[in-house]
Amino acid sequence: VRPWQHVLEPLAGYLTLAQALYASGPEFAQGWNFGPDAQDARPVGYIVEKMAGLWGDGATWTLDARAQPHEAHLLTLDSGKAHEKLGWRGVWTLDAALERIVAWHKAHLAGADMRARTLGDIDAYMQRVAGGGR
Repeated sequence: VRPWQHVLEPLAGYLTLAQALYASGPEFAQGWNFGPDAQDARPVGYIVEKMAGLWGDGATWTLDARAQPHEAHLLTLDSGKAHEKLGWRGVWTLDAALERIVAWHKAHLAGADMRARTLGDIDAYMQRVAGGGR
């Protein structure tokens, strides 16, 4: 299980932190986590199944059954301090983030204008922020 999220989520958190640092200084000069809500921490299998389904075109994946280096089975982030002290919360659910990620990569492979595509994703994200989140 990993704390999956769209890259715009922690970027928005760090920009919120930068505003607080600029306005209030040292009070906010400490460690911060900008992670997803607990319900969005999902196993890798969920992610690859969902992304293969979103990709369509018969996309599949296979599990490498060979021995792998040890990894922790559960990785999460506690963003409680960011919620409480900065008023920051993620606005896209995991499923919404995966939809955006797959659409972005498909657009890239199709030769789309990725600057325009990325700015569109940023606009959609900011509209969600302005609308109060999830």
